[in-house]
Amino acid sequence: MVVYAGQGDAHRSLSLLWGATPEPGTGRTGRSGPKPGLSVDAIVSAGIAVADTDGMAALSMRAVGERLGRTAMALYTYVPGKAELLDLMHDRALAELPAAPPVADGWRSAVTAWAGELYACYLRHPWMLQVSQARPVLGPAELAAMESLLRALRPAALAPGRLPGVVAALWQLVRGMAAVAAESRGAAAATGVADEDWWTARSARLAELAPDFPERFPLLTALQGAADGTPQDRDQEAFRTGLAVLLDGVAASAAAAG
Repeated sequence: MVVYAGQGDAHRSLSLLWGATPEPGTGRTGRSGPKPGLSVDAIVSAGIAVADTDGMAALSMRAVGERLGRTAMALYTYVPGKAELLDLMHDRALAELPAAPPVADGWRSAVTAWAGELYACYLRHPWMLQVSQARPVLGPAELAAMESLLRALRPAALAPGRLPGVVAALWQLVRGMAAVAAESRGAAAATGVADEDWWTARSARLAELAPDFPERFPLLTALQGAADGTPQDRDQEAFRTGLAVLLDGVAASAAAAG
């Protein structure tokens, strides 16, 4: 399930994202007037809670309203619709990321810290992985996350023409690894079959169908034998290794640029 950001009204979405909150019942922006019974912040928090608990498919204005003890119609005074709410939720989740880490220990340490925080954010809110990156939300937290990465990379002094590709590769590595980890965590609940039972059944059957498996696929067999720990341990190790290898390439590119 892929959801595209920025499908709501551009004027109202960006106004909400950047803090120009509509006054209840007016549709205008400002900060004066009586304190409302609801707030945009409360609605966004409830939306995140629904998506965290039940997934993106369960997200609706009605579900959010029920969580707040209100009707869906009561929410539309504050948030125009689900499309705008999703933009706000996505940006709010990214606001959990800390400010850019200090670069005193070098750009590589700073980028590693940034990537680790984003990876953890995706795992806390796996529904974010269903929001397409084709069109950015353009909220302050999303742009701050990008600015933080650029600030961390700046000491590497990459050639300007290579910087966009490096940024894209880093973000997509984190996102892709987090997606696999999130799917691995959710597989048992979604299918009703534990990981261990799934692998046990298929490994036994594969051994019957391909008794010469180790001879046919020796490198794959060796790779499987080297995998230790729980699935979560392996996901974490794959993330750390993939990130380290990518940063090796960034370092080589920076060195080649002089």
